[in-house]
Amino acid sequence: MNIPFLDHWLGRHGERDKSDAATTVHDPERAAAITELLSECELLRSRAAQAGLELDDSPGSLTALDQLPPRWRDDPEELPWLGNDAGLYLGTVIVRTVPGAAWHIWPGGHPVVRLASGREISVVEAGVEWAFNGAPELSQVYGEAAEA
Repeated sequence: MNIPFLDHWLGRHGERDKSDAATTVHDPERAAAITELLSECELLRSRAAQAGLELDDSPGSLTALDQLPPRWRDDPEELPWLGNDAGLYLGTVIVRTVPGAAWHIWPGGHPVVRLASGREISVVEAGVEWAFNGAPELSQVYGEAAEA
């Protein structure tokens, strides 16, 4: 996902971590705003609701998403957008439930989740792979992040 306005906004507000060229948010209020923005995932939430699943930002909801029949694959135009949302939702669950996990925005607007260990997870790529292929399962990526 490319969010250039977010990258530029953070750069203007002095939130750039010069050590790794990623946008690092040190202000808790701004970090919460970014988390809220990235957690919207409107298309995914809509499709999940149509299937009777409420996404509550919990690890269990990732497992439930993995179990849904992949009817979204019937619409090739919607598929990349749904995958993008799935990745952002995965990142949202990780950031909200794994201690020390936080969003980082790379130049060009590419969001990743950085774990306390320093490992980065390209959640959008994982979400797109999940949407197109069903693997890796979102719950599996979460489990690996929670163990790190």
